[in-house]
Order: sequence, then structure tokens, then C-alpha cells
Amino acid sequence: MSIFTMNRRRFVLGTAALGGMAATHSLIGVQAGLAQDVAKVRMQLGWLASNGILGEVAAIKKGFFAEEGVELEIVPGGPNIDGVAGVAAGQSQLGLTSSSPAIMLARSAGIPIKAFLAGYQKHPFSYFSLGKNPIRTPQDMIGKTVATQPSAVILLRALLAANGIAEDQVTIVNMGADMNQLLTGQADVVTGWNTNVEAMQILGPDAVELMLWDAGLQLYANVYFATDDQIANHGDVLARFTRAAAKGWAYVRDNHEEGVDMLVEAYPNMQRAPELLAVEAVSNYSFGETTKADGWGTMSRALWEAQIKTYADLGQFSGTVPTLDDIVTFSVLDATVDARKAVS
Repeated sequence: MSIFTMNRRRFVLGTAALGGMAATHSLIGVQAGLAQDVAKVRMQLGWLASNGILGEVAAIKKGFFAEEGVELEIVPGGPNIDGVAGVAAGQSQLGLTSSSPAIMLARSAGIPIKAFLAGYQKHPFSYFSLGKNPIRTPQDMIGKTVATQPSAVILLRALLAANGIAEDQVTIVNMGADMNQLLTGQADVVTGWNTNVEAMQILGPDAVELMLWDAGLQLYANVYFATDDQIANHGDVLARFTRAAAKGWAYVRDNHEEGVDMLVEAYPNMQRAPELLAVEAVSNYSFGETTKADGWGTMSRALWEAQIKTYADLGQFSGTVPTLDDIVTFSVLDATVDARKAVS
């Protein structure tokens, strides 16, 4: 049994009850604020606070959320916190997950959530090797040992399948957040986000990077989601959140140092120097040709449909294969198009 299969079963068992509750009971909507026109909104992160919330921190600090009548609370996640389940249970009004497959798998498991924004237009997940034993293409992985996080095994499986490589041609081992296994020779490849500069620095200048996106598996990252109930009954507040977040991310794009300073002030455990090295890449993932055309946070129907097909072909859905309309709503994007284009 693969690591991913076990994780997926835990996910399904742990969230099925929440999905039933959400389907049969109206969730608590956006809470009453300090004034009649202020909405208190909790945003649940899928992991610990990182540079993936630079825009939201800036929007809080610069007053962009206040201008929209939103009082935002960012709720960090962690290894024992299921961000999707928290949103489904109504503990938070919206969530931010690292990768788009989380939305698809949750929906297949009966959890009534949908994506409404894509913060990163390309996924920063990458495979790192060293110059003495470089992995420059998926085919270079054949016969090699790849260390990856348990939650990322499915990404490797999808990558291998997309490139016609049998799983038994690669040895898959577990890893945590650091990349030491590559330096000690325990693995030929390690994985991580190339925006996590602090973790990558240990590899030095000899590191070779193969991006998941460039290797044939194109996913969204930093995906914002909410329940069907929130989207249907509080879409106006999600739109207000979106307009403010778009301004925050644009501010960071144009003011790198100040954006990092605001992040480090809000989360003192983060280090300024590596975040300064990462902020340009983070901004580039948030803005690009697609956002110039359609505004910050935009999503492509074709890209989502390709992701659904990839995961269906791999047999990763525990229930019914979700449709595009099951996992994505474009209503918030449509309601905010002018504001999002204005900053892109």
C-alpha cells in the first residue's frame, strides 16, 4: 500500500462526517463585525504561515481589507491540522491550500468545497538534485531514489505516469521539510517549493532543479476555497476579500522589501534574508501573462479539467470523479474582474 493511499484513507475517514454535516446544515456565515458593515473573516491555512500569505499580510497592514469592510484573521495550520475540514465545519469562512489536488480529492470524498481563486499561476514544486548526479528530465529519475514528503507522493506518481515511467523504476522514500538526504547520499532527488529559499540554501550553488510544471504536470498553488454555502450566501464578502487581497499582492510585487518587513513583523519566526531572496519568485508566480489578461487570481477551465483527468486516470478519487463545476466557481472572479485587472 502506498503512502499516499494511506494518507488519502485517513483524509476520507476524517472528513466524511464533516462533509455530511456541511451538506445538511447551513454553516455559520460571515460573522457580525464591530460595525454593521464589517465582516469578520477567518482564513485557514493548510500549513504554517509562510511567504504564501505576503499579500494578505500587506493588505492587513496597509488597510486594504479595512477599506473593503473585512476584518481578516489568518489562522495557521500545521502537521496535525486539516485545513479543509476546518473550513467544511464552519470554523473558518475560507481556506488557503498549497495545491489544487486537495480541492479535487475533498470534493470526491463528499466535502462541499470549491476553489474560487488561484493565487499562484504556476506551481513552485520542484525536484532538486546535485550537479554530480543531475536529474534534468523525468526520465533521469529511472533507477534513482527520490525522497519526497508523504503528501507529495501523489505528485510524483502523477509525474511518472504523465511521462510513461513505471513506478517500480523509481525508489520512493519519505522526507521531512529539510533536504539533507540529498547531501548525505540517502537520496538522488529531494523535493520542495523553490520559494522556500531557506531550505534550499543548504544545497548550495551545485543544485539542479526540475520544476513539476516544466516536467509535464501543471497544477495551481495557493488555492483559495470556501464551502458551497459560503459561496452561495456570502459571495459578496468573498468578493470584498478578493479585491483587498489583490491589492495586497500587487503592493508586495511593487514593494519587495516593505512586503517582507511586514511579513517578518507579523511572524517573527521567519527570517528576513531568505524571504528577501524569495519574494521576487513569489511575486512572479502571482503575476504573469495570464493575470495581465484576466487579473490576479484568475483560473483556467482547461487547466482544471486537465488536472481532473490526470487524477482520474491515476484512480485517485475515492468517490465519484468530480466535474469542473463540482470543484471550481468562477462567480467571485467574475464579480471582481475590474479590480483584479486594475492591479495586474
